[in-house]
Amino acid sequence: MEYKDYYKILGVSKDASQDEIKQNYRKLALKYHPDKNPGNRESEERFKEIGEAYEVLKDPDKRKKYDKLGINWKQYEHAGAEGGFDYDRWAQQPHWRTGGQAGGRASGRADRGTDGYSRTFYGGGDFSEFFHTFFGGGFEDGSAYRDIRNIPQKGQDYQADLTITLADAYSGTEAMLTINGETIKAAIPPGVHNGQILRVKGKGGKGSGGKESGHLYLQVSIKDDPSFERKGADLYCEARIPLYTAVLGGKAEIRSLKGIFHMTIPKETPAGKIVRLKGLGMPIFRKKSEHGDLYVKIIPQIPVHLTEEEIALFRKLATLRNPS
Repeated sequence: MEYKDYYKILGVSKDASQDEIKQNYRKLALKYHPDKNPGNRESEERFKEIGEAYEVLKDPDKRKKYDKLGINWKQYEHAGAEGGFDYDRWAQQPHWRTGGQAGGRASGRADRGTDGYSRTFYGGGDFSEFFHTFFGGGFEDGSAYRDIRNIPQKGQDYQADLTITLADAYSGTEAMLTINGETIKAAIPPGVHNGQILRVKGKGGKGSGGKESGHLYLQVSIKDDPSFERKGADLYCEARIPLYTAVLGGKAEIRSLKGIFHMTIPKETPAGKIVRLKGLGMPIFRKKSEHGDLYVKIIPQIPVHLTEEEIALFRKLATLRNPS
């Protein structure tokens, strides 16, 4: 059985004041609290160990008895091994109140406070073999739970996923989400990127003891758009225009995320030519009035269902371009 040095566990000296013990306990309990370290088994075990040490050292009478035990630890260990020391009898002495039989294990339970914070009540069930052997079961008053519960704590942060369209990302939008039964309205600024994480301040769990609420973190996913490809703040698209316009020049209707506009097509524009339209790309995130560019690839359309007259004209044109 391993001896538990409760002073070392709390990081205090043996002559530490009660205020110093309490201060160190609170600092360590907040650091290793399971809600602060979800899924971290090592932190959970450390938190239990800290609670056990504080249960013993916070009360002057209990601390005095522990100090006496510590001085004679090797003697007790040797006597126990030789059968000369009765551990059960020691545990049955009125060191402090127990919640179960000497050397037994009392049960623990997980509760959730009114602020939504999950808490673990260590009623002795998770205390060490050393503790149970010498001091019996857990404490009925749940003081370790009460102490950590009463420490002011910032509210828990929440995380959620949000999927929007490219048009929403262009113009900005508002999203309505339901988090833990509460409807939350979140503003999505123009120019947000795919995979970007946005913070919605104060929309996480409620704080306790006057501490601020946590935040809501939204990870944004942007759906693929059938008409536009995004590269940074720039957009890319194709414009299918009549062959005659590409050859003779003229106006072509172009659709952008800002709206429909008419672009001038120079005469003899080759297929595949890319035209840059400045300022018609995505807004720059958090930079008002700044935008990327729109790059338009010109795709001339071959006419179909030609009349006999049109076919004759194309033949004449072919002869003019290639007399032989």
